[in-house]
Amino acid sequence: MSSAAQKQPDALYRYLFEQANVRGELVQIEDAYQQMIKNHAYPPAIATLLGELLAVTSLLTATLKFEGQITVQLQGDGPVRLAVINGNHQQRMRGVARFEGTPEGVTLQELVGKGHMVITIAPEQGERYQGVVGLDETSLANTIESYFQQSEQLATQIQLFADSKQCGGMLLQILPVAEQAREEFDHLAKLTETIKQQELFTLSANEILHRLYHQEEVRLFEPQPVQFHCGCSRERTAAALRSMPKAELDSLIEELGMVEITCEYCREQQNFDAIDIEALFSNSAPLGDQSAH
Repeated sequence: MSSAAQKQPDALYRYLFEQANVRGELVQIEDAYQQMIKNHAYPPAIATLLGELLAVTSLLTATLKFEGQITVQLQGDGPVRLAVINGNHQQRMRGVARFEGTPEGVTLQELVGKGHMVITIAPEQGERYQGVVGLDETSLANTIESYFQQSEQLATQIQLFADSKQCGGMLLQILPVAEQAREEFDHLAKLTETIKQQELFTLSANEILHRLYHQEEVRLFEPQPVQFHCGCSRERTAAALRSMPKAELDSLIEELGMVEITCEYCREQQNFDAIDIEALFSNSAPLGDQSAH
């Protein structure tokens, strides 16, 4: 294992078992999670669901064998109409939820109702792939396990935890090799399912793996930072406005004095006045701050 003994905030770890055909991942997220939810005033149940979704998307992103993006989306007819996290191979994550009322459910069905999970994989080079699985399980973790069983026939175990401050998770997956790997996987899965939320949130990756697998030989790789990254900017917002009818924008300027655009992910607001709108449609750069975040 690596020599890092202290818990590192916002990091994803990959590990392998030296004497078993099984691989694992562990992710601990705090700052990126807080940045994602801070301006949304999500009820606790929604924040927890997004935390679990953020953790599992990070774990899934780490399974990509190419440069690209992955989006995990929950859609249903319950109080939560939509919950979505988008991430890439650099572990840059963003997400948002749309809901009605103040959901207080615990199970996936209580929150999202009848619906489905859509996983979209978009390589920077190559064809886009989309997988769909029904929300028939009571938890997000079990839904992801069913997805892997249906789509790739790979035995997979997911552990997910989230509260109002941090989120995290673990992924254990059989390698597509010899048949005896299933017995190895089942043994390691029983050890992994003993992980507690408090342990995942407070201990270092080394300490967690030692507690779970102290009789196993585990190779822990260097961590990859996880970060919130919205990607919106004034320039992109301007491009979106340029695609709208100018008469519609002029009407908004006349009614409100400016056009206000709020990013759905980070809630940052961009304001465009009459001069900015005129500059947009005269092929000039819009006035004001051009910074991204």
